[in-house]
Amino acid sequence: MAGWMWFRCFLGPHLQRVHRSQEESRPEGRAGRRGWTYQPNSLEKHTDSILGWASALWSLSYYSSPLLLCYLYRKGYICSSKLVPVSQYVGTVMVCLLGVAFLRGWGRWRNSEYQQFISILEETRKNHTHSNKKKLACYDFDFSHWPADFSWEEVSNPKLLSKAGVSLLKPEPKLRGAADSVLNSLRTLPCHIVSFLIAHSFGRRILYPGSVYLLQRAMRPMLQQGQARLIEECEGQRNKLVACDGNEIDTMFVDRRREEGRHGQTLVICCEGNAGFYEVGCMNTPLEGGYSVLGWNHPGFAGSTGVPFPQNEANAMDVVIQFAVHKLGFQLSDIMVYAWSIGGFTASWAVMSYPEIQALVLDASFDDLLPLALKVMPDSWRPLVTHTVRQYMNLNSAEQLCKYQGPVLLIRRTKDEIITTTGPEDIMSNRGNNLLLKLLQFRYPKVMTDDGVRAIRAWLAASNHVEEAAVYSSYEVDDDWCVSVLQSYKTERDVFFPWSVGEDMTLEGRRQLALFLARKYMRNFDSTHCTPLPYSEFAAPWGL
Repeated sequence: MAGWMWFRCFLGPHLQRVHRSQEESRPEGRAGRRGWTYQPNSLEKHTDSILGWASALWSLSYYSSPLLLCYLYRKGYICSSKLVPVSQYVGTVMVCLLGVAFLRGWGRWRNSEYQQFISILEETRKNHTHSNKKKLACYDFDFSHWPADFSWEEVSNPKLLSKAGVSLLKPEPKLRGAADSVLNSLRTLPCHIVSFLIAHSFGRRILYPGSVYLLQRAMRPMLQQGQARLIEECEGQRNKLVACDGNEIDTMFVDRRREEGRHGQTLVICCEGNAGFYEVGCMNTPLEGGYSVLGWNHPGFAGSTGVPFPQNEANAMDVVIQFAVHKLGFQLSDIMVYAWSIGGFTASWAVMSYPEIQALVLDASFDDLLPLALKVMPDSWRPLVTHTVRQYMNLNSAEQLCKYQGPVLLIRRTKDEIITTTGPEDIMSNRGNNLLLKLLQFRYPKVMTDDGVRAIRAWLAASNHVEEAAVYSSYEVDDDWCVSVLQSYKTERDVFFPWSVGEDMTLEGRRQLALFLARKYMRNFDSTHCTPLPYSEFAAPWGL
């Protein structure tokens, strides 16, 4: 029995923190605290430190392996006479690390707190009941060992999906003759190979730096602190979801439905940026407003597995929505999606695929990845960058957004330094402008004539609220008249977008309506890209 317990401790996960809810009593010596950092004994602490450094060095070697191999080849080290002794050294190090792991298991076995934790974990794996899950939720440990709480297969038929997963909008293929198509495929084969290598090596990591292990390791204390706050102060519930591609998605749900206030019955699903985690991300904004909130981490981020390619991102978003509806009990009409930065891709996919969703809020988001990718690459690489983005990283948020019929709010950062194609001082190069224009041009094509677009561009060029008001008043926009025109059109026809409102309108009327719609669909926030959005700037989108 003792040997089996030691073996479980040897294979067990790294324990980081012990949580306690408000209802539970505190152990002696910890009065007044809602949770505490797990205290390993000296043997476990030192052995775990050695294994942690070994893991970090391995990760560093992995990311630098191309340069390292080139250096070793130039020095003549890649040959049988050199590799044999190196392999012996590596083998010796592996044996030593295995011995360190055995000692760590021994240290854990001698710690009563870890023994209690591993017993609860094993019991939960065997019998995943609500009471066992509640006991396990009191511990923060390696999420790979956490039992799955919800699987996509529980509510969907796998036969209805393609091998990749849920459906995505694909770029339209160029029509060619059969013979021409074969010749063109052979001619562009080198480009396809290079694009694949770029996308699956440094391209993905540049686009999603949060998936890099070294960054996650550096942010680990901050992430643990943020998670402890969500669980111990906000009564958050951590869950593991299994997407249709097999990726495990780390989520955090804060339920406010039992609290007083009108916002608790609305669930806000948050989509983070390319280096954002729910532990320290945009979840905090709707939480301040009293909403029920569901946050999740991208595939490959912190507790989530996989890699954050567009298909995996959409698969993850799909299982999050399924979980919200079938396990948490929310209706789609009670769900609002809120996204920051690159999270606008998964958010726009969600509202496109689930049009019954109540509303969408996009903060510091862009219309398309390609212009932003081209700005950081040499002009000579343009064909290669275009092919790589369209084939492997086609984050076409505007195209997906135009498929949605519900209320939308866009928040533009006036000092944004990330999604501008020239610099933060040039507010007109902010790709949020293009997102607004594409949405309005699709929904109100008769209003968005050349004159309407010109009026909106003048308003978008304003860098502060005073300039905005000056542009708005210069066109003498009558808000009441604009509302009555739109309300009358909706009452008489009640049709889906695009609307033909503005077809028989004067030039002045179209300008007024264009500016009115622009101000309703977008609001400015005087800040840089990464500044957390205060709740005072967060609002439900406008609707008639």
